[in-house]
Amino acid sequence: MPAMTSVDADAPAGTAGTGTPAEVVGPLVRGVGVLRRLTEAGGTLSPSALERATGLARSTVDRITGTLSRMGYVRADGRDIVLAPRVMELGNAYLAALRLPALLDARADALADELDESVSLAVPDLDGIRFIHQATRRRTLSVSFRIGDLLPAERTAPGALFATEWTDPDWTRWREHRSGTARDATFFALPPRAEPTDHGTLIDTFPEQVERARRDGWALDDQLIEPGLVAVSVPVRDPGTGRVACVASVVSHTSRHSAADLRTSLLPRLRTTVEAMEADLRAAAPVRPGPAPAGLATWTTASKHQLGRDFVESLARGLTVLTAFGEGRPALTLSDVARATGLSRATARRALLTHEHLGLVAARPDRTFVLTPRVLDLGFPPQSRTSLPRLAGPHLRTLAEALHEPTALAVLTSDGEEIQYTASAAAGRVLTVHITVGTRLPAPATALGRTLLADTTPALSDVRSQGYALVDEELESGVRSLAVPVRDRTGRAVAALSVTTHAARRTLDDCVQTLLPALRSTADLIQTDLRTASRFTPVPPT
Repeated sequence: MPAMTSVDADAPAGTAGTGTPAEVVGPLVRGVGVLRRLTEAGGTLSPSALERATGLARSTVDRITGTLSRMGYVRADGRDIVLAPRVMELGNAYLAALRLPALLDARADALADELDESVSLAVPDLDGIRFIHQATRRRTLSVSFRIGDLLPAERTAPGALFATEWTDPDWTRWREHRSGTARDATFFALPPRAEPTDHGTLIDTFPEQVERARRDGWALDDQLIEPGLVAVSVPVRDPGTGRVACVASVVSHTSRHSAADLRTSLLPRLRTTVEAMEADLRAAAPVRPGPAPAGLATWTTASKHQLGRDFVESLARGLTVLTAFGEGRPALTLSDVARATGLSRATARRALLTHEHLGLVAARPDRTFVLTPRVLDLGFPPQSRTSLPRLAGPHLRTLAEALHEPTALAVLTSDGEEIQYTASAAAGRVLTVHITVGTRLPAPATALGRTLLADTTPALSDVRSQGYALVDEELESGVRSLAVPVRDRTGRAVAALSVTTHAARRTLDDCVQTLLPALRSTADLIQTDLRTASRFTPVPPT
């Protein structure tokens, strides 16, 4: 188990706690606290609620959220502050550096499909376990945990397996920390318990649970998290060290499997999958780092000049330091971080010390730094269950307001014959097109459909080459519609974005000259968010 940090992660976000190193960057501590409070609240809080949750002055909250908005990490939604998909780049940096999701998620997904049960991968995080992959079954009654969610070790099967490697100081720190969290108040993925009636029993029996896991080589969760939830877990060991790299679990509920049934019917198949995962780890070739990033934080100076005191440059620089890590860059020296960000060594050092104090970065004996699972606290869980319509919605509304025309997002139906509207934004006009989400129309008769069919239909080669489709009064008299594709990380068109107008308002030339650039810019924004959000978790198209 990693050494437990001395920082109190549950202290008010506006304070750095006792024993704070002199070089800790206060604005960065406060900004991280705001992101954590937003995460704990499910991704949305009003400025006044953030003020209460953090203990910060309203002016400080406004400056921090304004800076986070400039970074694309939050956005305003009416009177609320809402986490935005781009905040996932922080968690993506950790997951990419870890490599385990990229190497093992296909095995986990295949097992979930085979068993028709949820399968998860988890890593240790201080006195808890944190999910790094979830293959969840979509049922009326299903597991709702997300990537990044943190659970207490003593209430999970993975926790018992990780604790088999704890040292005596680790056990001492665990007991000290858990004695003050009897209601699981620090584990926000769990429903609050009205009374901690079983907390003492769990603490007392956890060592026995750990010894069983050490003896058996696997562990069972028989409704420890909540009534009805059961899981069986097996450790995936690092081929180089033999230590537990992560834990794979099959999760179900008692209406489908009893705890005993998990052991007899599902454990053998889980063990087979874990053996294959360990073989994948042994066979994995070292990552050849591509060109190291450079100047990641140089943009912050221009933002400071433009926005003045409303832009907290030390916060922006500090968060950008986290994105210097990634695939092929799991451990970086101070010099590496300074080069990647374009910051001075002194500035990079203060940011790293602050992140170490907050538990986001760990220093290693070889003078390098690595990200910890706690980086996933910064906005990842609420965003990891997003969908394409939810992701695109704010962009559609902004475009509709700018053009004063209705906008829409659509996907092809499974047979490829029709389009289905999945999101829309209305325009404030008397004469306008009303688009109802869920409506289906013949794909060949719409600009959206032609855009989506263009990659696979030779007759639409002109649409493919020009990158847009323009339909003039073919579906209905007076209606002109312009559409462009929205592409995923592989370049495949997974949806199309359109703007619709009346023939009396805009000529065909005006549609191409005026509407098309704005439409393409919005599609680019949606694609950027989609590619960030889908790097380690699927984003459903509907």
